[in-house]
Parts: sequence; structure tokens; C-alpha cells
Amino acid sequence: QVQLVESGGGLVQAGGSLRLSCAASGRIFIGHVRAWFRQAPGKEREFVAIMNWSGGNTYYADSVKGRFTISRDNAKNTLYLQMNSLKPEDTAVYYCAGTVAMAEKIMDEGSYDYWGQGTQVTVSS
Repeated sequence: QVQLVESGGGLVQAGGSLRLSCAASGRIFIGHVRAWFRQAPGKEREFVAIMNWSGGNTYYADSVKGRFTISRDNAKNTLYLQMNSLKPEDTAVYYCAGTVAMAEKIMDEGSYDYWGQGTQVTVSS
């Protein structure tokens, strides 16, 4: 059984920072755990960031480019999302996701096999 558990969400003022973590356990290769999505109230879930399976390349949604950084510690089986210069529009539930697909950049949530339970990020103005 595969488990992805996010942590690190919370309430922060605009301009602040948070680091989200996604701990993976079970029968999954950590290289498959490689994306973050988010869902704001009343909106559909959207792609935020992804790294390829080796961790060598990263891609971001235009709305977070330059502010968010995705990374992974294979020894700790953990995926991270460092979020800086947070804005009220970043308020959402953030989910980590894993896929056995090997394509470099997968932005379609339907292509993901594993999801965490989500962690709430609230940015006040």
C-alpha cells in the first residue's frame, strides 16, 4: 500500500514563506513522487510544480514561477515545495502526487496514480 502524507501547511501573511513536505511510504519508488497540485475554494484542482523522475528538471505553473521551488530528498523519501513571497491567491489545499508514468512533464491530474490527503495553506492580506 502506498501512502503520501503532506505536512507544513498553515496560516501566513502575504509575503511570507512556507515549506510543504510530502512523505512517501509503501511500495513506491520515490522518483515517482514528483508533483504538487492545489485546489482553491470553488475552483478545480490545478497543477503547481513537477520534477522529472530523476530530479534533474523542474517545471512550474506560470503563477508560481520564481516564487516556488520543488525538490526531493530521496534518502528521506520526501518531496518538498518551498513557497516564498506568498500571495492571498496562493490560498488553497495543496496536494502531492505520484505517477508511474515516465513522461518528463505531466500536468494532467488524471495521469497521477497516488495522492496525499492535502494540506491547507492560507495566506492573509
